[in-house]
Amino acid sequence: MPRLGVLGWPVAHSRSPAIHNAALAALGMDGWRYQRLPVPPQLLADTTRALGQSGFVGANVTIPHKRAALELADSASDAAAAIGAANTLTFAPDGAIAAENTDAPGLIAALGEQPRGLRAVVLGAGGSARAVAWALREAGASEVSVWNRTPERAEALARDLGVRTIARPGPADLLVNCTSVGLQPERDELAALGLTRERVGDYRLVVDLVYRRGRTELLSAAVERGARTLDGLAMLVAQGAISFELWTGRPAPLEVMRRAARL
Repeated sequence: MPRLGVLGWPVAHSRSPAIHNAALAALGMDGWRYQRLPVPPQLLADTTRALGQSGFVGANVTIPHKRAALELADSASDAAAAIGAANTLTFAPDGAIAAENTDAPGLIAALGEQPRGLRAVVLGAGGSARAVAWALREAGASEVSVWNRTPERAEALARDLGVRTIARPGPADLLVNCTSVGLQPERDELAALGLTRERVGDYRLVVDLVYRRGRTELLSAAVERGARTLDGLAMLVAQGAISFELWTGRPAPLEVMRRAARL
């Protein structure tokens, strides 16, 4: 039975199994199954290298493994190599692992508008932030600025991708939260992102890659101030559809996947 999965730590919150299994069912691919693969960082390399021999065709990769996934792959797409992170792995029959990054095109697809000419602020410096910053730069954003609670990590990302760092989030057209802040409801979520409710009004479009039941504090503040918002499920479906087509060779049933994401 061909198997697919999502590697992460933690990964219990992931909606990817629901999305992909709904797509497989809609296409009558009854022999396929998609599952969660909770793997701590110290076991990632050994576990991932064993997946191909265990019947896995591919796996998505989420926090905190995206950079490590690229490093352990035998080959990588130009995009994954340029970004420095992978969110999609494909396993060949001979055990070879190929790395791809579908987060970048997934973001652009989810936005629903071209970011050409926009000023963008990216919060975070992990694998998702690298994909978002690269995607926005490649799509013609006039300015891409990166903020992280650890400035050295933001500086490393900026050097690698040719974008700029900022000491704190400032006004722009687009704000994208690529951190895990908000994954679980907590106090002072905005403060942890270097923001206040008032300053969220500096953006006309706010994207939070976090998804959970109910809005994050960031998206709630953005709605209050009249911004257009997208939560992480929009990008999850968009990038998941690209991964699905890569693994199966079948067109992804997008509407089915969108409905499954919201159940």
